Amino acid sequence: MQCHYCDEEAAVAVEKDHVKVGLCKPHLRERMDELSDSEWVEEFQSQIDDALE
Repeated sequence: MQCHYCDEEAAVAVEKDHVKVGLCKPHLRERMDELSDSEWVEEFQSQIDDALE
């Protein structure tokens, strides 16, 4: 599978609602960096922590 953002081979593919998207390693890192800067990740981590207690 090809990366959604470039012509590189996808290192990771994610599927939701029958839509599959692939990302190469550099673009995966970029997206993860963007997510780590958002409040969404903190909220998600808190929900996970609560569920595991």
